[in-house]
Amino acid sequence: MDVESINDKKGVQNGGLQQKLENRHIQLIAIGGAIGTGLFMGSGKTIHLSGSSIILTYMIVGFFMFLVMRALGELLLSNSNYHSFADFTGEYLGSWTGFFIGWTYWLSWVVACVGDVVVIGGYIQYWFPDIPLWIPAFSALTLLVLLNAMSVKAFGEAEFWFSIIKVCAIVLLIAFGLWMILTGFKSSDGVEASFRNVVEPGVIFPNGALGFIAGFQIAIFSFIGIELVGVTAAETKNPERNLPRAINSIPIRIMLFYVLSLICIISVTSWHYVSPDKSPFVELFTLSGLPAAAAVINFVVLTSAFSSANSGVFSTSRMLFGLAWKKQAPDQFKLLSKANIPLRGLLISGFCMFAGAVLLIFIPNVMTLFTLLSTLSAILLIFIWSLIMLAYLSYRKKRPDLHKKSIYKMPAGKLLSWSCLAFFGFVLIAICMKQDTRVGLYLAPIWFVWLMIAYRFKDRINTFIAGKKR
Repeated sequence: MDVESINDKKGVQNGGLQQKLENRHIQLIAIGGAIGTGLFMGSGKTIHLSGSSIILTYMIVGFFMFLVMRALGELLLSNSNYHSFADFTGEYLGSWTGFFIGWTYWLSWVVACVGDVVVIGGYIQYWFPDIPLWIPAFSALTLLVLLNAMSVKAFGEAEFWFSIIKVCAIVLLIAFGLWMILTGFKSSDGVEASFRNVVEPGVIFPNGALGFIAGFQIAIFSFIGIELVGVTAAETKNPERNLPRAINSIPIRIMLFYVLSLICIISVTSWHYVSPDKSPFVELFTLSGLPAAAAVINFVVLTSAFSSANSGVFSTSRMLFGLAWKKQAPDQFKLLSKANIPLRGLLISGFCMFAGAVLLIFIPNVMTLFTLLSTLSAILLIFIWSLIMLAYLSYRKKRPDLHKKSIYKMPAGKLLSWSCLAFFGFVLIAICMKQDTRVGLYLAPIWFVWLMIAYRFKDRINTFIAGKKR
């Protein structure tokens, strides 16, 4: 595919990216961001750790994620020149934050995308138990890179239909689960579906306070992608109307997709029979003696993992594009294809994802590798979300005039921003408490040390790369 420079009038506002994402795309991208692999696959582990208190965990995490999105929404809409959170963090916290947040967000999605294709391999093994995990993982990555190379509208349409499938599946699961509960359905293991399974003794905090706290890691990872509507701002039609709509609907979606679905799962299958290594959404139908329905749900959660990975492939290429325009990445990432796609950023990101997927050859266990990758990605996102809140606090201090005339003010902004930062500190403590999640905390500082070195010598690095290209 040919590439061409975008250093023209068209690139003044958004660098040449086309505003082809409509309201239906933005709304479904927001839904897709709120329904991730962490819910479909990781919730089995969190239920095993936290019991039915996992419902409270998701409500708490969802509340703070909504606050982050409100802060992000007000900041993006305060200046039409902001294309993503890297723009306003760089302005309010210093140019170094734009560099750090841009590259860290890029890595977080590379890692999350590898985690998603790992899970895709696990879902494929449901039908083909003998297939090596790396085969479906590599195949999925190839398909998604090709899809994103077509056009931004192809991404939007794919995410629209992926999200439609997820929404329909969860609504049907909740409806079917409620029917099983109301009719007193008995599973093949003799468990009677009942709301009593949620509140029975020993189920709310089966592993005590430590188990409840440990459940926050996967819950945080479940919300990775919720900020994606901020990345799509430059390619969104009428962001002043569509972004607030997408953000304001987050609480309802959390109650519907997380709280109700988890209540149904625990009520039908009982905490005692939830496997930490399998998707509880699939297990609900398997344990209920409905293998055909379980296979359908397995297909649905497979599309969910594709959706999350699709978001990762999209956002990584856009972040490299934005970094290049700010001279924080090589100029080659500023080039667009004839379809107005940052193709070189897409290919570099795809290469890194393929390199990460090689881990499947050395760690061929889905949940072990998924836990490691999801923890590392969650830590990187906590860093980014924290910078967004710090940028908001700086914005409130430096530009009270913009806040006063804002059409989308964050309620109790200063107080709740500090509350978010305290919560993120709590989550990092929670990650330290389990050995399998602690590894990610050991790896994250390596990235930040590398970023400090790269930031110090970024001009020399960019000049060297430009010289090699010539």
